[in-house]
Amino acid sequence: MKNPPFKQLWQTVLGFEVHIELATKSKMFCGCPADHFGKAANTQVCPVCLGLPGALPVPIARAIEWCIKLGLAMGCQVNLFSKFDRKNYFYPDLPKGYQITQYDIPFCHDGELLGHKIKRVHMEEDTAKLQHQENMTLIDFNRSGVPLVEVVTEADFTDSDDSDSFLKELQQIIRTLKISTADMEKGSMRLEANISVRHPGEPLPKYKVEIKNVNSFRFIKKAIDFEVTRQIQLFESGQTPVQETRGFKEATGETVTQRVKEEAHDYRYFPEPDIPPLQFTEEQIETWQKELPELPAQIRRELITTHNLSPQYATIISADSQMLAAFLQNPTQATANAIVNKRPLQTTPTTKVDPEVVSQILAANPKAVADFKAGKQPALFFLIGQIKRELGNIDIKLAESIIRDKIWP
Repeated sequence: MKNPPFKQLWQTVLGFEVHIELATKSKMFCGCPADHFGKAANTQVCPVCLGLPGALPVPIARAIEWCIKLGLAMGCQVNLFSKFDRKNYFYPDLPKGYQITQYDIPFCHDGELLGHKIKRVHMEEDTAKLQHQENMTLIDFNRSGVPLVEVVTEADFTDSDDSDSFLKELQQIIRTLKISTADMEKGSMRLEANISVRHPGEPLPKYKVEIKNVNSFRFIKKAIDFEVTRQIQLFESGQTPVQETRGFKEATGETVTQRVKEEAHDYRYFPEPDIPPLQFTEEQIETWQKELPELPAQIRRELITTHNLSPQYATIISADSQMLAAFLQNPTQATANAIVNKRPLQTTPTTKVDPEVVSQILAANPKAVADFKAGKQPALFFLIGQIKRELGNIDIKLAESIIRDKIWP
C-alpha cells in the first residue's frame, strides 16, 4: 500500500494492550497445570476451567503477587482494595459465557515506562485455543484459565518505531522478574494495538481500530504502519474508519476485519460473585517492592557508569542474560566488542571451583550476599567475579551452583 498524499498532516494515536501468560505451576482458579504448550489437546482440564455448572474458582496467590510486582516495576500505584469482575460475551473459546477479569478496580494503575503512561495492570484468565482446520474448528481447553496479566497503556505513542523500544523493554522487565518466559512464538506474550489518526491539535478520535493477537515485534510494526496508512486513505477519500477489531495477515502484511469492536457496556461487567474482594496492606506492598530485582534500566545504567560501555552496547548486552553473564566474567571493552560482534572469546582451561574459597568470598562480601538473596542478579555476577579473580578461569555454572548451595543449604 502506497503512502497517501499529505501524510504529514496526520498524526497517529496509538496505545497498547499487552497480554502476558504467567509461568505459575497451576492455572488461575484451579489446580490444573498451567504449562499448556505442546501438550495433547484437552488433557489439562477440570470442571473449573471447563466452566461446568457448580464449579467454583479459587484464585492463586502467586499470580496476584506477580501481577502486582510487574505493576510496581513500572512505577504503578496499587489499589489496596480490589476485586474480580465478570466480562460477559459469547465465543466458542469461552466455556462459561463470561471471562473472570478486572474492570473498574485493577490491581495496579497509573505507572510509566520509557516516558509512556501505563493506564492499568490487571489480572484475568486466558481463553481456550481455537484450531482451525479445512472444514471445521476444534477447541483445546488446556489454555483455558491460565493466569493472564494485561498491561494497558494510554494512547500516547506516535508511531511504530516509538512503540518498538517500549514493547522490548516491557519484555525485558517481565523476564527479569521471572514471572513469564514472554515467548511470543509460544503465545506467552501477545500484542494488541489500538490505532486511530487525527490532524495535529484535534481532540482524540471517537473511534479506534484494535489489531488483535500479534506475536512478534516485527509483525506489530508492520500491522501499525499498514493500518495507519489504510485509515489515512479512508479519510482522504471522504470516509471514516469503522470502530472494529482486525487481524494481521503475515503473508500479505495487511490487516483484515474480524468483528465490530464492542464498547464496555456491551460486556455487562459486574463483580464476580464467587470470589470475595481482595484487600492488601501497605506492609505487603512494601515487601513486594523490596523484593524486586535490579531492572533492565538499572543494569544498563551500571554497565554505562561502572564499566564505561556505550549506551548501544549496554542495551545489547543487558537484553540477553547469557551475554550479560559472559561480559561480567571479564568486564573489559574487548569482551564487550567480542560479545556484541559475536566473535568467539579467548578462553583458558577452567580451574576447579574450591568450595572453601567460595565460602571465604561469601563471608567477605555480606552486602553482595544480601543483595543476591533479595533477587538482585548483578550481585551474583559480582560474587562469581570475585571467585574468578581468586581462582582464574572457572566453570561459571558450577560456581553459581556452589554459591546457591552455600547460601540456601
